[in-house]
Amino acid sequence: MWRFWRMMLAAAGLGAALCAPSSAAPPHTAAPHAILVEAETGSVLFEKGADALVAPASLAKLMTLDVVFEQLELGNIKLTDAFVISENAWRKGGAVSSGSTMYAAIHSRVKVEDLLKGVIIQSANDGCIALAEGIAGNEASFVRMMNDRARELGLTKSNFTNVDGLPDPKMRVTAREMAMIARHIVNTYPEYYKWFGEREFTWNKIRQQNRNPLLGTVEGADGMKTGFTNEAGYNLVGSATRNGLRLVVVVTGLKNAKDRADEAKKLLDYGFREFDARILFAENQILAEAKVYGGAQGKVPVTARNQIKLMVPRNVSERISAKMVYVGPVRAPVREGQPIGHLQVSRGDTKVLEVPLQATESVEVGSVSQRAFDAAAELVVNMFRSAAKRL
Repeated sequence: MWRFWRMMLAAAGLGAALCAPSSAAPPHTAAPHAILVEAETGSVLFEKGADALVAPASLAKLMTLDVVFEQLELGNIKLTDAFVISENAWRKGGAVSSGSTMYAAIHSRVKVEDLLKGVIIQSANDGCIALAEGIAGNEASFVRMMNDRARELGLTKSNFTNVDGLPDPKMRVTAREMAMIARHIVNTYPEYYKWFGEREFTWNKIRQQNRNPLLGTVEGADGMKTGFTNEAGYNLVGSATRNGLRLVVVVTGLKNAKDRADEAKKLLDYGFREFDARILFAENQILAEAKVYGGAQGKVPVTARNQIKLMVPRNVSERISAKMVYVGPVRAPVREGQPIGHLQVSRGDTKVLEVPLQATESVEVGSVSQRAFDAAAELVVNMFRSAAKRL
C-alpha cells in the first residue's frame, strides 16, 4: 500500500472571485502565535506560528471541559450530580491557593452544573479538580482521559498533564489545536456553550465577573477562555458571531491583558470584514474516484456528503486548489460510507481546509482473475517505485 495523491479541479463558481484585484494585506499581530478560523468548517483565515508548542495556561481547561461535556452526553454523569470539594481540590485550587477559584468550601458538595459554571466563568481551579476527581477518581486518571480525548479529536501535538493549566514543562499545546477544541465544543455542545457568554457567577456568596475581555466589547462575542502564567504570557481563545457567521480566534504569548484583548479583536474584525463564505462543492457531489485493489470494479466514487464551503477573501486574486489524499489502492470489499482519505483545499500555497471523504457505493471482492490482475499491476508499480528510489 502507498500514499496516493489525486489532484482535484477547482470548484465551479469561484472564477470571478479569483481574478479580482487584491484587497488589503492580512493584519500584523503582536501575538507570537495566532490563528483565526471559521467555526463550522475550520477554514483558516489567518495564522502565525500556529503549530508551535506553547504553554497553555488556563486554555487547558477547554480540554477538561470537553471531557466533562462528553461524559454528560454519554450519560455517565448528570448536571445534578454533586461532587465533593476534597482537601486536595481546596488546597491546590481553592481559596488558599492564590489562583483562580470559585471559593468552594472544603468538604462541601457542589453540583456538576455549578462546577462547570465556576470553571467556564471564573476559571475555577478548584472546580476543575473536583470534576476530575468526581469523574475519574483522581486527577491523574482524568488527565489520561483528556489526552485520549485529544487524540480522538485529531490533536496530534498537544499534551496535557493537569486539569487547570498550572505550569508544567511537559504540558504544551498549539494554537491550531486549541482552535480545534474550541470548534468542537461550539459545534457539538451548544447547550453547554451558552455558559461561556454569561457575564458573572456567584458561588459561596462571592460574585465574580467573566474573565473574557471580548464579552461586551466585541460585536457578537460570546466565549470562550483566557489564560495567563509567567511562562505562557497572556493567552485567549475567543469566538464571535455576526450575520450567521461564527469565527474562532486564538492568540498566545502576549505581554499584557490589553494586548491580548486588542489582538484578538483585531483578528476577529479582520475576518468578518475581509472574508465571504463560498460553496466549493454541493451536497453529495462526486469529488473523485479512489483506486480499488481486488474489487469487482477498479475504482470507487467518493464524496464529502455535506456541502463544502470555504472562506474566501473579498476582492482578492488568489488561486484555490483542492486534492484528494488517501492511502491506496483501497482493498476490496469497500462499503458505502467507508472513510476514504480526505480532501485538502488550499489558498495559494497554504492549506486552509481539510474535509473527510467517504465511498458513495459498495464494491465487492472481484473474481480470481480480477484479483490476480490487480496483484500483478501492483507488483509492477512497486518494482518501478523501488527502482526509482535507488536512482
